[in-house]
Amino acid sequence: MSEVELSWEQDEIAVMTLNRPESLNSMNRDLVAGLGAVLSELEDEGRARVVVLTGAGRGFSSGHDLSELESEAEAADLNDLMVNQQAFSDLIIRIKELRVPVIAAVNGPAAGGGLAMALAADTRVCDASARFNAAFVRLGISGCDVGVSYLLPRTVGPTLAFEMMLTGRLIDAEEALHSGLVLRVVPEGEVLAAALEIAEAILANARFGVQMTKEVMWPNLDAPDLRSAIITEDRTQTMCLMGEDARRAIPAMLASRSSR
Repeated sequence: MSEVELSWEQDEIAVMTLNRPESLNSMNRDLVAGLGAVLSELEDEGRARVVVLTGAGRGFSSGHDLSELESEAEAADLNDLMVNQQAFSDLIIRIKELRVPVIAAVNGPAAGGGLAMALAADTRVCDASARFNAAFVRLGISGCDVGVSYLLPRTVGPTLAFEMMLTGRLIDAEEALHSGLVLRVVPEGEVLAAALEIAEAILANARFGVQMTKEVMWPNLDAPDLRSAIITEDRTQTMCLMGEDARRAIPAMLASRSSR
Protein backbone atom coordinates (compact mmCIF):
# COMPACT_ATOMS: atom_id res chain seq x y z
CA MET A 1 0.00 0.00 0.00
CA SER A 2 1.35 3.40 -0.99
CA GLU A 3 1.47 6.04 1.75
CA VAL A 4 0.31 8.67 -0.78
CA GLU A 5 -2.15 7.93 -3.57
CA LEU A 6 -2.34 10.03 -6.73
CA SER A 7 -5.60 10.06 -8.70
CA TRP A 8 -7.10 12.32 -11.34
CA GLU A 9 -10.36 14.21 -11.90
CA GLN A 10 -11.21 15.64 -15.32
CA ASP A 11 -7.70 14.76 -16.51
CA GLU A 12 -6.11 17.98 -15.17
CA ILE A 13 -7.10 17.96 -11.48
CA ALA A 14 -4.70 15.86 -9.40
CA VAL A 15 -5.86 14.47 -6.05
CA MET A 16 -3.12 13.60 -3.56
CA THR A 17 -4.46 11.43 -0.74
CA LEU A 18 -2.41 10.82 2.38
CA ASN A 19 -2.92 7.11 2.94
CA ARG A 20 -2.12 5.99 6.47
CA PRO A 21 -5.70 5.97 7.77
CA GLU A 22 -4.90 3.63 10.66
CA SER A 23 -2.83 6.44 12.25
CA LEU A 24 -4.94 9.39 11.05
CA ASN A 25 -2.34 9.85 8.30
CA SER A 26 0.45 10.67 10.72
CA MET A 27 3.66 11.73 9.02
CA ASN A 28 6.47 9.21 9.15
CA ARG A 29 9.50 9.03 6.87
CA ASP A 30 7.70 6.80 4.38
CA LEU A 31 4.76 9.19 4.02
CA VAL A 32 7.12 12.17 3.66
CA ALA A 33 9.11 10.31 1.00
CA GLY A 34 5.91 9.24 -0.76
CA LEU A 35 4.49 12.75 -0.83
CA GLY A 36 7.82 14.06 -2.07
CA ALA A 37 7.79 11.51 -4.90
CA VAL A 38 4.24 12.47 -5.92
CA LEU A 39 5.15 16.17 -5.90
CA SER A 40 8.15 15.41 -8.11
CA GLU A 41 5.90 13.50 -10.51
CA LEU A 42 3.49 16.43 -10.72
CA GLU A 43 6.32 18.92 -11.23
CA ASP A 44 8.01 16.84 -13.93
CA GLU A 45 4.88 15.78 -15.79
CA GLY A 46 3.17 19.18 -16.00
CA ARG A 47 -0.26 17.59 -16.52
CA ALA A 48 -1.99 18.98 -13.43
CA ARG A 49 -3.52 22.45 -13.49
CA VAL A 50 -4.96 22.19 -9.96
CA VAL A 51 -4.02 19.91 -7.06
CA VAL A 52 -6.28 18.79 -4.21
CA LEU A 53 -4.66 17.45 -1.02
CA THR A 54 -6.72 15.33 1.37
CA GLY A 55 -6.48 12.42 3.79
CA ALA A 56 -7.85 8.90 3.71
CA GLY A 57 -10.23 7.74 6.42
CA ARG A 58 -11.17 9.87 9.44
CA GLY A 59 -8.33 12.39 9.37
CA PHE A 60 -6.39 14.80 7.21
CA SER A 61 -3.13 14.33 9.14
CA SER A 62 -2.43 14.06 12.85
CA GLY A 63 1.10 15.36 12.33
CA HIS A 64 4.42 13.71 13.09
CA ASP A 65 4.20 10.00 13.91
CA LEU A 66 4.88 10.05 17.66
CA SER A 67 6.37 6.55 17.77
CA GLU A 68 8.91 7.55 15.14
CA LEU A 69 9.51 10.85 16.91
CA GLU A 70 10.21 9.02 20.17
CA SER A 71 12.87 6.84 18.56
CA GLU A 72 14.45 9.90 16.93
CA ALA A 73 14.60 11.73 20.26
CA GLU A 74 16.19 8.73 21.97
CA ALA A 75 18.88 8.55 19.28
CA ALA A 76 19.87 12.09 20.29
CA ASP A 77 22.15 12.66 17.32
CA LEU A 78 21.87 16.36 16.51
CA ASN A 79 22.82 16.01 12.86
CA ASP A 80 20.34 13.18 12.21
CA LEU A 81 17.59 15.08 13.98
CA MET A 82 18.22 18.13 11.82
CA VAL A 83 18.24 16.08 8.59
CA ASN A 84 14.91 14.50 9.52
CA GLN A 85 13.44 17.84 10.53
CA GLN A 86 14.47 19.43 7.25
CA ALA A 87 12.91 16.58 5.26
CA PHE A 88 9.56 17.46 6.84
CA SER A 89 9.93 21.22 6.48
CA ASP A 90 11.16 21.03 2.87
CA LEU A 91 7.92 19.23 2.04
CA ILE A 92 5.88 22.22 3.25
CA ILE A 93 7.91 24.55 1.03
CA ARG A 94 7.39 22.27 -1.97
CA ILE A 95 3.61 22.21 -1.48
CA LYS A 96 3.49 25.99 -1.19
CA GLU A 97 5.76 26.53 -4.19
CA LEU A 98 3.96 24.25 -6.64
CA ARG A 99 3.31 26.31 -9.77
CA VAL A 100 -0.34 25.29 -9.81
CA PRO A 101 -2.99 26.05 -7.16
CA VAL A 102 -3.31 23.64 -4.24
CA ILE A 103 -6.58 23.16 -2.35
CA ALA A 104 -6.58 21.37 1.01
CA ALA A 105 -9.68 19.26 1.65
CA VAL A 106 -9.43 18.83 5.41
CA ASN A 107 -11.31 15.92 6.93
CA GLY A 108 -10.93 15.38 10.66
CA PRO A 109 -7.73 16.33 12.52
CA ALA A 110 -5.05 18.56 10.98
CA ALA A 111 -2.48 18.80 13.73
CA GLY A 112 1.16 19.89 13.78
CA GLY A 113 2.61 18.98 10.41
CA GLY A 114 -0.90 18.29 9.17
CA LEU A 115 -1.83 21.88 9.99
CA ALA A 116 1.31 23.03 8.19
CA MET A 117 0.40 21.08 5.04
CA ALA A 118 -3.09 22.60 5.06
CA LEU A 119 -1.62 26.09 5.53
CA ALA A 120 0.79 25.57 2.63
CA ALA A 121 -2.20 25.13 0.31
CA ASP A 122 -3.57 28.20 -1.46
CA THR A 123 -6.99 27.74 0.13
CA ARG A 124 -8.74 25.26 2.40
CA VAL A 125 -12.16 23.73 2.89
CA CYS A 126 -13.03 21.38 5.73
CA ASP A 127 -15.83 19.16 6.93
CA ALA A 128 -17.67 19.48 10.22
CA SER A 129 -15.35 16.97 11.92
CA ALA A 130 -12.19 19.00 11.25
CA ARG A 131 -9.95 20.04 14.12
CA PHE A 132 -6.79 22.14 13.91
CA ASN A 133 -3.92 22.70 16.32
CA ALA A 134 -0.21 23.41 16.63
CA ALA A 135 0.39 20.37 18.78
CA PHE A 136 4.07 20.20 19.65
CA VAL A 137 4.11 22.73 22.49
CA ARG A 138 2.19 20.13 24.51
CA LEU A 139 5.10 17.71 24.12
CA GLY A 140 7.76 20.05 25.45
CA ILE A 141 8.73 21.03 21.90
CA SER A 142 8.34 24.37 20.15
CA GLY A 143 4.93 25.10 18.67
CA CYS A 144 6.81 26.87 15.88
CA ASP A 145 7.33 23.92 13.55
CA VAL A 146 7.62 23.20 9.80
CA GLY A 147 6.41 26.61 8.68
CA VAL A 148 3.47 27.06 11.06
CA SER A 149 4.94 30.18 12.72
CA TYR A 150 5.18 31.82 9.28
CA LEU A 151 1.98 30.61 7.63
CA LEU A 152 -0.53 30.61 10.49
CA PRO A 153 -0.25 34.33 11.46
CA ARG A 154 -0.61 35.26 7.78
CA THR A 155 -3.81 33.21 7.62
CA VAL A 156 -5.63 33.98 10.87
CA GLY A 157 -3.66 36.95 12.22
CA PRO A 158 -1.06 36.96 15.00
CA THR A 159 -3.44 37.12 17.97
CA LEU A 160 -5.11 33.77 17.35
CA ALA A 161 -2.02 32.22 15.78
CA PHE A 162 0.21 32.99 18.75
CA GLU A 163 -2.41 31.69 21.20
CA MET A 164 -2.69 28.46 19.20
CA MET A 165 1.09 27.97 19.12
CA LEU A 166 1.54 28.78 22.82
CA THR A 167 -1.31 26.60 24.12
CA GLY A 168 -1.71 23.82 21.54
CA ARG A 169 -5.46 24.35 21.78
CA LEU A 170 -7.67 22.59 19.24
CA ILE A 171 -9.99 24.80 17.23
CA ASP A 172 -13.05 23.26 15.63
CA ALA A 173 -14.45 23.71 12.14
CA GLU A 174 -16.71 26.63 13.03
CA GLU A 175 -13.91 28.60 14.69
CA ALA A 176 -11.68 27.80 11.72
CA LEU A 177 -14.32 29.28 9.44
CA HIS A 178 -14.84 32.43 11.50
CA SER A 179 -11.08 33.02 11.82
CA GLY A 180 -10.46 32.70 8.08
CA LEU A 181 -8.46 29.50 8.39
CA VAL A 182 -10.88 27.77 5.99
CA LEU A 183 -13.03 29.06 3.16
CA ARG A 184 -16.10 27.00 4.05
CA VAL A 185 -17.32 24.09 6.18
CA VAL A 186 -19.32 21.25 4.63
CA PRO A 187 -21.00 18.14 6.08
CA GLU A 188 -18.86 15.08 6.71
CA GLY A 189 -18.20 13.12 3.55
CA GLU A 190 -18.56 16.15 1.26
CA VAL A 191 -15.20 17.90 1.64
CA LEU A 192 -13.52 16.38 -1.41
CA ALA A 193 -16.49 17.35 -3.59
CA ALA A 194 -16.30 20.91 -2.22
CA ALA A 195 -12.60 21.12 -3.04
CA LEU A 196 -13.19 19.75 -6.53
CA GLU A 197 -15.87 22.39 -7.10
CA ILE A 198 -13.27 25.10 -6.43
CA ALA A 199 -10.75 23.26 -8.61
CA GLU A 200 -13.22 23.19 -11.50
CA ALA A 201 -13.83 26.95 -11.14
CA ILE A 202 -10.06 27.54 -11.34
CA LEU A 203 -9.82 25.18 -14.30
CA ALA A 204 -12.29 27.37 -16.19
CA ASN A 205 -9.57 30.03 -16.42
CA ALA A 206 -6.53 29.96 -18.70
CA ARG A 207 -3.52 28.04 -17.39
CA PHE A 208 -1.05 30.89 -17.82
CA GLY A 209 -3.23 33.47 -16.09
CA VAL A 210 -3.75 31.17 -13.12
CA GLN A 211 -0.04 30.40 -12.86
CA MET A 212 0.85 34.09 -13.01
CA THR A 213 -1.75 34.85 -10.34
CA LYS A 214 -0.22 32.30 -7.98
CA GLU A 215 3.29 33.49 -8.82
CA VAL A 216 2.40 37.03 -7.73
CA MET A 217 -0.09 36.61 -4.90
CA TRP A 218 2.17 34.81 -2.42
CA PRO A 219 5.21 37.10 -2.78
CA ASN A 220 2.96 40.15 -2.59
CA LEU A 221 1.61 38.92 0.73
CA ASP A 222 5.10 39.78 2.02
CA ALA A 223 5.73 42.82 -0.16
CA PRO A 224 7.37 45.63 1.85
CA ASP A 225 4.92 48.24 0.57
CA LEU A 226 2.11 48.88 -1.89
CA ARG A 227 4.42 50.30 -4.55
CA SER A 228 6.58 47.16 -4.58
CA ALA A 229 3.50 44.99 -4.91
CA ILE A 230 2.12 47.04 -7.79
CA ILE A 231 5.43 47.00 -9.65
CA THR A 232 5.32 43.20 -9.62
CA GLU A 233 1.68 43.22 -10.71
CA ASP A 234 2.33 45.66 -13.54
CA ARG A 235 5.14 43.58 -15.02
CA THR A 236 3.15 40.37 -14.81
CA GLN A 237 -0.02 41.90 -16.21
CA THR A 238 1.80 43.44 -19.16
CA MET A 239 3.33 40.06 -19.98
CA CYS A 240 -0.08 38.36 -19.71
CA LEU A 241 -1.67 40.89 -22.06
CA MET A 242 0.81 39.84 -24.73
CA GLY A 243 -0.31 36.22 -24.52
CA GLU A 244 -2.75 34.38 -26.76
CA ASP A 245 -5.16 33.61 -23.91
CA ALA A 246 -5.84 37.29 -23.26
CA ARG A 247 -6.02 38.11 -26.97
CA ARG A 248 -8.77 35.51 -27.34
CA ALA A 249 -10.62 36.11 -24.08
CA ILE A 250 -10.96 39.91 -24.19
CA PRO A 251 -12.72 40.08 -27.61
CA ALA A 252 -14.93 37.16 -26.56
CA MET A 253 -15.95 39.00 -23.39
CA LEU A 254 -16.69 42.18 -25.35
CA ALA A 255 -18.80 40.23 -27.83
CA SER A 256 -20.71 38.59 -25.00
CA ARG A 257 -21.49 41.96 -23.40
CA SER A 258 -22.65 43.53 -26.64
CA SER A 259 -25.07 40.68 -27.27
CA ARG A 260 -26.90 41.13 -23.93
